[in-house]
Amino acid sequence: MYRANIIIFLILLSVQTLLPCTTAVVSGKATTDGRPLLLKNRDADALQNRLTYFFDGRYKFIGLVNSKDKNNSEVWCGFNEKGFGIMNSASYNLKKNDTTKLSDMEGIIMKLALSKCATLQDFENLLNELEKPLGVEANFGVIDADGGAAYYETDNFSYTKYDVNDPETAPNGYLIRTNFSFSGTENKGYGYIRYETASLLFADQYRNGKISSNFLINDVPRCLAHSLTHQDLMNQLPQSITDTAYVFFRDFIPRSSTASAIVVQGVKKDEDPSMSTMWSIIGFPLTSVIIPVWLVEDGTLPQILVADESGNAPLCDLALKLKSKVFPGQYDAKDNYLNLAELLNRDNTGVRQKLIPVEDEIMLLSKFLLDKMRIKGKNEKEIKDFYKWIDSSVIKKINSKFEGAD
Repeated sequence: MYRANIIIFLILLSVQTLLPCTTAVVSGKATTDGRPLLLKNRDADALQNRLTYFFDGRYKFIGLVNSKDKNNSEVWCGFNEKGFGIMNSASYNLKKNDTTKLSDMEGIIMKLALSKCATLQDFENLLNELEKPLGVEANFGVIDADGGAAYYETDNFSYTKYDVNDPETAPNGYLIRTNFSFSGTENKGYGYIRYETASLLFADQYRNGKISSNFLINDVPRCLAHSLTHQDLMNQLPQSITDTAYVFFRDFIPRSSTASAIVVQGVKKDEDPSMSTMWSIIGFPLTSVIIPVWLVEDGTLPQILVADESGNAPLCDLALKLKSKVFPGQYDAKDNYLNLAELLNRDNTGVRQKLIPVEDEIMLLSKFLLDKMRIKGKNEKEIKDFYKWIDSSVIKKINSKFEGAD
């Protein structure tokens, strides 16, 4: 009996250490403005994430990296000056009778792709030319400035392409992937509940209008509905922040292991490819705010999104501090239970609710700047001025919302 219990424990432990992401690729045909979109809601064991600007390849690019990755050797989502964007979700059903030991090369391959690929065809050429085995088991989502949008379900030796512009493959112009692949072994892998939740969310949005970047970066990573239990936490908010209400929090799109959320918004065919936008939530999406970034020649980025002297991004540090308010400190409960009253309540005093006015101001100013640049052309001085405002005000505004709360 003791041996059986140990085996069950190890199985459960292995499930809990998986790194489940929820992702989507949206063709420009299905978006409100005709620009393709990538979503990565990232789950990871490295909860400290930051942005980095890269100069060391054929193309300049911005990438999401783990803060502990001091050499910036892996990139987990990003876009480059040619309008090429890439992200991935881990898959757990692609390897069939494959005994290859090389693994976890996805971040290295995505960094390489961003440094040298301009189109989907370039990425396909890269996958074909790289030495095998690749050391991957992943769904790579890719967009380019020519309107290309596709998933590549990729194992150590081959890939299967799912073209999001193909109406037979993607009737509504978008595809979703969690932690299984459609070309893999049926009923294996993980993330089926999150896949169904995202599918319902997208279908409902598509019925009411096309897909927007705001829907992708705001509604999806912060969705509190659960497709299996038919639960929607937004419909059961406690009255007050003092009404402690712990809810079981597993298999929602946001999870305790969610480290960030990124949407890469591409360009139309006649636009400057370097006008691609990366809408970034660095840190736990429910306790952080959206900040857009663009490529500028000298590599300037908001300082709150890049490493400070500690090696971490200041906004991520703050988001994790706020996250600790909504998850219990008890070790065996902290990954599975959420204090809903601390996050959201009917008195409008929850952590998420305090952040909304700050985020609304960021989004208002960024939309004004982006709309202006799309008419008059990219303006790096105005981008840098916007970044200066972000650095001088965002963390200060957030902290002011929580003064005296502890």
